[in-house]
Amino acid sequence: MVRLTRVQQQERTRTSVLAAAREEFTEHGYALAKVDRIAERAELTRGAVYSNFPSKRALYLAVLIDMVENAPAGEPSTRSPRSPAEVLGVFARTWLERLPLVDDTASGGRLHLRSLAGVLDDEHARTVLAQVVRLEALLLAIPLESCEPAQATPVRRVRLAELVLTLLDGSGHLAESAPGFGDPFDLARACEHLSGIDLADTWTPPYLPYVAPARPCGDAWDPPTGLADRISGERADLGADGLITVLGAGRLAAAEEAVRSARPGEQVTVVVVTSDAAETGRLVRLRVTDLIGCLRRVFAPEAWRRVRLVLDDEALAAAAIGLTDLDDETESAVRVRGGAIVARAHGRGAAYAASTADAPNGTRPRSARS
Repeated sequence: MVRLTRVQQQERTRTSVLAAAREEFTEHGYALAKVDRIAERAELTRGAVYSNFPSKRALYLAVLIDMVENAPAGEPSTRSPRSPAEVLGVFARTWLERLPLVDDTASGGRLHLRSLAGVLDDEHARTVLAQVVRLEALLLAIPLESCEPAQATPVRRVRLAELVLTLLDGSGHLAESAPGFGDPFDLARACEHLSGIDLADTWTPPYLPYVAPARPCGDAWDPPTGLADRISGERADLGADGLITVLGAGRLAAAEEAVRSARPGEQVTVVVVTSDAAETGRLVRLRVTDLIGCLRRVFAPEAWRRVRLVLDDEALAAAAIGLTDLDDETESAVRVRGGAIVARAHGRGAAYAASTADAPNGTRPRSARS
């Protein structure tokens, strides 16, 4: 008789719980689902469920992540950048595939939709979601901007991305309460036409002149290995010259500061940390994984240029930088050059401070003006 190792047994238990939980949530929905029934379905004790997932919300998020990560993947895009209107139409049609089908039950349709209605019922979770959506808009805006003709002043498309995501998310919420309302093809065409709206979009944060300077240094840099870049799906190379910013889940909007402040040609790595991997960490992972799955089917990998996104659940990158006291308000950055950390900054504006640390006369890099 083959004896399972402890790790194998834990994985088997986790798989059984996820399968049972998906059945429970599909049949009863999130609000009416019971952990006791999930344990019965999995033929486990209630304690065995909670030993793997500390709350019903953590379990629900894990089920959604499992669905997203194991869904049949569409063909990744290999096409060169096209017009913003064309790519927005393709992106919208890809995103709208999640809308409930006619024969779905109400609860099953919500699960297929990745609905978070009634799940994030506290202020902290809603605050984190707002920050995640800001990050999502940036992840969509970066490849949109790559579709634009080269200009002296680069075009910012973050507000357009926010508008598109608002329209699509709104259609999802409406699909929950009024199934079948709204034509997906009309929604996709509407997203195409949004690209023609002049939103006067600029990036000019008023706080930048007041950001505390970074601390110049020459610290040895021993980057952790094995971390994945969520955008490309490949290994994240943290040893390259560039900017590494560590953001708590409550500070994700600052990712754009890192992208705009980085010097031309240098890599930008956004590292996300959280003090609550079971719920907050899973919420970030769910939303990012779901969105990037859509984006990869629309944009070729080079559309993100040198931007990397790392979900650092074990705080490996943060520890390598020297950060130990982490929470959802963490905001810190270092600049790496020639295998060493040459600047460190903490607090609001950290990415900007680290990137401009040794700029002549304190001037900003050209890319920061976009």
